Amino acid sequence: MTPHFESERCGCPAWHVMSNSESVTETQWRFIGNYTILHNNGEIVQMRLNEVEKNRREYYIHYEGMNRRMDEWVVQERMNIKGVPQAKDEAEQVFEEQAERKITRNQKRKHDEINHVQKITKVKYVDRVQIGKYEIDTWYFSPFPEEYGKQPKLWICEYCIKYMKFEKTHKKHLTECNWRQPVGTEIYRKGSISVYEVDGRDHKIYCQNLCLLAKLFLDHKTLYFDVEPFMFYVLTEVDRHGAHLVGYFSKEKESPDGNNVACILILPPYQRKGYGKFLIAFREYTVIFMLVSLTVYKNHPYSHEQVMSLKLETTVGSPEKPLSDLGKLSYRSYWSWVLLEILRDFKGTLSIRDLSQMTSITQHDIINTLQALNMVKYWKGQHVVCVTPKLVEEHLKSTQFKRPRLLVDSTCLKWTAPKKHPVLKKFKK
Repeated sequence: MTPHFESERCGCPAWHVMSNSESVTETQWRFIGNYTILHNNGEIVQMRLNEVEKNRREYYIHYEGMNRRMDEWVVQERMNIKGVPQAKDEAEQVFEEQAERKITRNQKRKHDEINHVQKITKVKYVDRVQIGKYEIDTWYFSPFPEEYGKQPKLWICEYCIKYMKFEKTHKKHLTECNWRQPVGTEIYRKGSISVYEVDGRDHKIYCQNLCLLAKLFLDHKTLYFDVEPFMFYVLTEVDRHGAHLVGYFSKEKESPDGNNVACILILPPYQRKGYGKFLIAFREYTVIFMLVSLTVYKNHPYSHEQVMSLKLETTVGSPEKPLSDLGKLSYRSYWSWVLLEILRDFKGTLSIRDLSQMTSITQHDIINTLQALNMVKYWKGQHVVCVTPKLVEEHLKSTQFKRPRLLVDSTCLKWTAPKKHPVLKKFKK
């Protein structure tokens, strides 16, 4: 049997905006009205003593049938373990093994089993991070260095991405940090939106810290420290105080698998504002803009037509898999909108290959997207697009596939060609 746990997420926000007079350590939530307490089955993965109340035990719980982002530390008062004494005994044994460090052969076997589960689930010790004015609940484990990785809360500078254990250290850092924007080069600015291009080789520490922060919200991310082969594109909101971190995407400088995005993240306080689709679209614009710009090189050995042919070859790609559930929704929604716009305006016959060259979306992703829209059939050994103007209009009118709120303005791109010529594939004469 499995113990039951009270889930208090219903009605609770994932992040909180601090007022100027409010202390982070004295934050109090005030709820008006009633809210539902849900009881869910869960598994005890780990145990610890509370950092403040040393005699108070906390249990790390994985809820059955739920995404790992819902895993959390709970106190025993929230656990209903009636009828499941075995689960409680096992939890007590885990604690004794951790505290005494003197174990029998049988205890060692059970200890190894629990450690195996821990390696699979990756216990999330950092519960919250403070970034700028936002205190954000984290979703997943991130491999911060030992002295930081076991802290329940970290403070992170939103400009230089340095992480700290204590609020007083963070406050002191803010008085000394001269950064008010990301490192690298600003390559896009329109209104309050700005994007910076950062080379992982030139700014290794910044990019490593960015990856550690991203892992708190991405389950399958594996890039933490080997950042040199990657370029990072950091999205910010600009005001009179500086450029505030919103999110970023990264891509390999040379991807053998044809991936055009390695990682993409929008921080929780900025989600559902159109920034995810903006970054997806921005990747397409930057690649096209950079490749077309190659034609202005002095003594460039390739013609404009050759570079445009190279563009068609190199820009067709797909994000690295697996995508997070939110990433999958954003990509599917963006791809659907792009394809529906083309299908609405195009007159004539289109193949999947034609759509791929027009949109830079891989044929595999196009087929999956159109299948979800019920617009593709498998006929005589090949996939055939089957659409009607009415079906296209119905999809475009739905909120799921509506025009993105933020679109990339190509006139606001400010990209400068590198000093050295890039290595380009030679064309046959």
